[in-house]
Amino acid sequence: MAQGVVKKSKASAPKVGSSRRQTGSKVIKPKKASLIKSQNTAKKHTAGLTALTEKAIAGKAGHLELLGGGKRDKKAEVAAKLQKGK
Repeated sequence: MAQGVVKKSKASAPKVGSSRRQTGSKVIKPKKASLIKSQNTAKKHTAGLTALTEKAIAGKAGHLELLGGGKRDKKAEVAAKLQKGK
């Protein structure tokens, strides 16, 4: 037997942090000195490999103006060497 009207619950307020979602995976930084050092060297090596790769791509393409190390730069170097030689 019902004693009264059923109370409807109010909708909860939206959470503040729910609008900001992280898209990438979280990276936990190492605490040991040896691990920090190896992580830093790995970062430097990957940066160097990326730079070399971009330079190789620019050299093959040659017409990309945004990347350095293309055919235009090679022609300029050759012209500069010829000017110094005279």
